[in-house]
Amino acid sequence: MGFPFSMLGGAVHLPERLYFPVVGTVLILSAAQMARTAWRGRPADPRTIRPAPFVPALLTGALIGFVSGTTGTGGGVFLAPVILAMGWGTPRQTAATTAVYNLMNSAAALLGAHAIWDRIPASLPLWLVAVAIGGTLGAVIGSRYLSDRWLRGILALLLLVSGLKLVLP
Repeated sequence: MGFPFSMLGGAVHLPERLYFPVVGTVLILSAAQMARTAWRGRPADPRTIRPAPFVPALLTGALIGFVSGTTGTGGGVFLAPVILAMGWGTPRQTAATTAVYNLMNSAAALLGAHAIWDRIPASLPLWLVAVAIGGTLGAVIGSRYLSDRWLRGILALLLLVSGLKLVLP
């Protein structure tokens, strides 16, 4: 459900004076939630993971899709804390889920944004290559060498720094 709402959100153009504070605040809130789960110190117990109920998962995907499309983020920064807080997946399952979600929502948001852009930025191919390289390295390091707690802590730090850069002058 995130895909069509991400496309719709990608067609929404927020004024710059709203965009940066909104995205920054959302990133900081996501960082706080992710840090809370990292500091809990307990590894996720796969036996406590429960499947996501269909309707709440659908509505969550739609809301996150629209917000991610509007803000130009992949959506995983919003989805990961929800999945972990609700007990819908382990950190590794969450990482895999959000990677696919980011890819799909980013593609949809770009399609939606393309509908209102005069032209595609010339640097877009370089951004795509950088994302592919960074995503591949992150997936290998995260899946093979880091504990769940470290993964959450690193993500929380990245979210916090990114959010602060957007809200502070």
